[in-house]
Amino acid sequence: MKVEGRNAVLELLKTDKTIDKILMQKDPDKKSPQGSLGKIFAEARKKNVRVQFVDKELLDKESGSTHHQGVIALTTDFVYAEMEDLVAQKKANGGFLILCDGIEDVHNLGSILRVAECAGADGVIIPKTNSASVTESVIRISAGAANFMPVAKVTSLNNTIDFLQKNGYWIYALEADGEDIYQADLTGNVALVIGGEDSGVKRLTREKCDKVLSLPLHGKVNSLNASVALGIAAYEVAKQRN
Repeated sequence: MKVEGRNAVLELLKTDKTIDKILMQKDPDKKSPQGSLGKIFAEARKKNVRVQFVDKELLDKESGSTHHQGVIALTTDFVYAEMEDLVAQKKANGGFLILCDGIEDVHNLGSILRVAECAGADGVIIPKTNSASVTESVIRISAGAANFMPVAKVTSLNNTIDFLQKNGYWIYALEADGEDIYQADLTGNVALVIGGEDSGVKRLTREKCDKVLSLPLHGKVNSLNASVALGIAAYEVAKQRN
């Protein structure tokens, strides 16, 4: 797997994941990397990770684009967590999980992982079908948060909701026609379900949820981007818990 971008590679170096090598763009005017590339180089040396200096053209070819920011880390494939482990490892003030229902856009999934990590969620759960997976692009878009946020893949999101409810979780779907989220009690074991841009939370999944919650909208546009909506909701959970 490739991890691209300066922030994503720097965050990767802070984890225990195995890095095969780092490809870094040559700078003909300087003897050693400067700025954020210099930080990456220094961290790589501390962890005995091999750094190979290459021309920009090789990085472009390896990346398939020009968005690599001069550095690409080659690592092992992303390792998914077990959903049961996420439940077992919940924090003392309650578990906090995020369920993605039909998030197919890699930019949304990457942003969701970044929000989840920053808001202190225990993990993100995605279905095996009709969903984006954790790819190099998702890791880059998450600004490295995917290296710290456990992600579980499940066969059935609805069966997962049943399991979570049996283990004391309250499941809340985020949709436009629900109760005001600021009036809800989001302490304890909480799981937020966020749907895709077009379809939202699927009907059967929504029916399994304990409540449907909404964010108040005061403008003329009647919806928010999925990751933006989740960000607001996740921080309401964090606020109530802390």
